[in-house]
Amino acid sequence: MNFELLDSEEIFEGRVFTIRRDNLRTPDGRTTKFDIVEHHGSVVILPIDADGNLLLVRQYRHAALADMLELPAGVLEENEEPILSAGRELREETGMASNNLVELGKFYLAPGYSTELMTVFLATDLYENPLAPDADEFLALEKIPVEEALSLAEKGEMPDAKTLAALLMARPQLEKYLK
Repeated sequence: MNFELLDSEEIFEGRVFTIRRDNLRTPDGRTTKFDIVEHHGSVVILPIDADGNLLLVRQYRHAALADMLELPAGVLEENEEPILSAGRELREETGMASNNLVELGKFYLAPGYSTELMTVFLATDLYENPLAPDADEFLALEKIPVEEALSLAEKGEMPDAKTLAALLMARPQLEKYLK
């Protein structure tokens, strides 16, 4: 399908993302506008400790008006490599670092309106090495056996898209932690 970009304008610049409005010609010749969230990417990490527990964080998400149980994650700094971001976010959010940080894949979080590409990492061989959390983050660390975490996700008790997608991508690596 051929969509032709006619023009584009930035309509908002925020701390984490920019919003642009694109004017496009559709394959049938009509014109339409798309509002796009420009985002330089993010990471999500599946940290598994020596006891087979998944390290999750519980935090308040104002847009959802709820405390949510999620995998540790964060936004890439400008021009930052995803693996460096994953190591930093793991330390900030869990107090742990990993001797074995492996990229599992990537996915778009909301491709209908956002350029955010999220990179998924599995983190094992963990050791303590905390970094101070971001000033606006208030997190509670929860260690949950992998099998229980998967069960919570399957029951809809972890309604966070990045966590669900990352768990699905990591499923082959998680099999050895299942009974």
